[in-house]
Formats: sequence, C-alpha cells, structure tokens
Amino acid sequence: MIPPALELDAVHAGYGDIDVLHGVDLAVAPGEVVALLGPNGAGKTTTLAVASGQIRPRSGVVRMVGHDVTGTPADALARAGVCLIPEGRGIFPNLTVRENLRMVTYSGPSWAEVEERAYARFPRLGERRNQLAGTLSGGEQQMLAMSRALATEPALLLLDELSMGLAPLIVEDLYQRVAELAAEGLSILIVEQFAQAVLGVADRAAVMLQGRIRRIGPPDEIADQLAATYLGG
Repeated sequence: MIPPALELDAVHAGYGDIDVLHGVDLAVAPGEVVALLGPNGAGKTTTLAVASGQIRPRSGVVRMVGHDVTGTPADALARAGVCLIPEGRGIFPNLTVRENLRMVTYSGPSWAEVEERAYARFPRLGERRNQLAGTLSGGEQQMLAMSRALATEPALLLLDELSMGLAPLIVEDLYQRVAELAAEGLSILIVEQFAQAVLGVADRAAVMLQGRIRRIGPPDEIADQLAATYLGG
C-alpha cells in the first residue's frame, strides 16, 4: 500500500502553555483533496502549522509518505515538497506580479518556467504582469499566491481559507483549479470555514471542533451533518 502523503497521529500541539490540538488523527492520501472544516478557533490553522513544520507537536507523530518528520523545521519540509498558502495569501504587495513570481526562482525553478506555468494556469496574471500585487483584486492575489506555490512543484499543498473575502464566482473558479491540481496527482489539505465552497471538490471532509476531529467521511455525508455539528448537536 502507498502510505499517505500526510499523516497526523495523535497530535497534541499549541502555543506557549496552551494546547490547541488534543490528539488529532488525520491523513491525506496521494492525489486526494481533504477539506478540514470547522468554526473559528477550532484548531484548523494550527493543524496546518504542524503539518508545515511551523509548530512542533508536544506529542504525537507527523509523517510524510510514511517517514517520521515530527519536529522537522519548516524550511526542510518546504524543500521536501510541502507548500503552505496561508490565510492572507502571503504575497509581496509592493512588488509587481512578475517580481513576486521571480522570487520563486531562488528555490530552483527557472524564470522562464515560472512565468510560463503561471500565465498558462492563470491568464489574468499575464495581463497584469507589470502591476503592483497590492493593487490586484483579492481573487487575483490568490491566483498569484497559488502560482508562486505551484512553481515549486510541491508534493503536498496546504491551503488556508482560500475563499476568504472573495466573491462566489471567483471562489468557484479557484476551486476548479484545485480540482485540476488534484487530478494531476497533487495531494491537498484545505482549511475552510465556509463548507459549501470546498465540499464540491473534496474527496473526504473532516469536521474539527475544540482541537479534535469530530467527524470524517464523504463530503455528502459531512454536509448533512455539518449544521448540527456547528450547533453542538
């Protein structure tokens, strides 16, 4: 059997003396899209921080393709193919689109390859290549963040609140891109507060409450249970 691209096994983690995650078990299979859902404060972003090496678990194990990477620094995991697009997109607003993309070349890919891939996947970025990133629309900024991430050819993509602050049509388009990436074999873990945005492209969905995974299963089953879960039913 092929091991999961990402596996969290009984992970406890938090900030300072405060635990946020209380024994999280979660796995993402190769080429799978897993949606991690839940209200604010549930521990979703902390889960991504653990998976990307930004937070070291107090206990439990983090594995990538069967290898124990618990406590491995974020830069080492990034070089191993883990890519996080944080909430807020993480672009350089005072640089142009081209300059933002050029920053990726310091991690290895050629400038020509980066531009070609970015503009092929998101033609709108090509039209705005000389525009300051901070003046782009929210959807265009998210496209730029995704283009920079994908230029590194990651094995595991972690997305935090992809839909935040965006119009529904833009969100629909971005999630179509996510579905295309998964079809190409990329493993993806998506954190979302607004479930309907992601359930259409997810292979499985998990609901997190108070630092624990409460339910996990097919998106249609999770959708049926979600309202009751949010309300504590």
